[in-house]
Amino acid sequence: MLKETLRNCTLALEQGGINDAAFEAVCIVEHVTGYSRAEQLAHANEPLTLAQTEKILGITQKRLTRYPLQYLLHSWPFMGFNLSVGEGVLIPRDDTEVCARLCLRFLHSLPRPHKAKALDLCAGTGAIGIALSKLTGASVDAVELSEAAYKFLLKNINAHKAKVTPHQGDITACYTDFKDKAYDLIVSNPPYIPSGELAGLQTEVQHEPALALDGGEDGCDFYRLIIKHWSQKLKPGGAMALELGEGQSEPVAAMMTEAGFADIHTENDFGGTQRAIIGTMLAK
Repeated sequence: MLKETLRNCTLALEQGGINDAAFEAVCIVEHVTGYSRAEQLAHANEPLTLAQTEKILGITQKRLTRYPLQYLLHSWPFMGFNLSVGEGVLIPRDDTEVCARLCLRFLHSLPRPHKAKALDLCAGTGAIGIALSKLTGASVDAVELSEAAYKFLLKNINAHKAKVTPHQGDITACYTDFKDKAYDLIVSNPPYIPSGELAGLQTEVQHEPALALDGGEDGCDFYRLIIKHWSQKLKPGGAMALELGEGQSEPVAAMMTEAGFADIHTENDFGGTQRAIIGTMLAK
């Protein structure tokens, strides 16, 4: 029966040291059966097919190796949008919603948000760009270097029919391909983990692409690059929003101030870490 399989899955994950085992078991069973959490309760006494039971067992065993749950499920939600994920692309996280909500607040402050133009750098799955486009009507250009991640970006844009134009390019060089003073908003969740800390990350995170994690010796390489070379792509009064790693708000704020940004402020995540920063470009 479904409830027995769910119980066994939960127990195996608990014994394997997986945090929030009950939640993950529900996710695995939903992935295989198509039943939501509420439907699993309603269908608790229904039998599962042998194929379903074996698939749940197989996913559970793979998860016990600390392979990311999101990769096993092939998708993960971000701000209400279900996004395809898999090896080679950074998994969307709740932390990134902090940055996305700063962007939404800014776009909604504009006279015509649906006419706004935004630029999403290091776009990955397209999580931020898709959410901004769908929730405001803004047009978004999304730039991603990795071939593997770019495939997920394309897939997610198409799945959500978002007004997002994908560009495969290296943000360390391709800024010359984009017009100056063309965007109302530039946003990025760049690599920001200091290189020396990568080896100490939890096992699940080490399955994710290092290209999307490694921010250089102090974790700030991409902040320097983006602020230096991409700020000029903003219209006067346009905003730049960046996701932050722990302890990075002060150096990034200083960089933005030096580059001509004003009204700089940060937003905390649920853990109290300053997780995102936004500032507006002064007229020059």
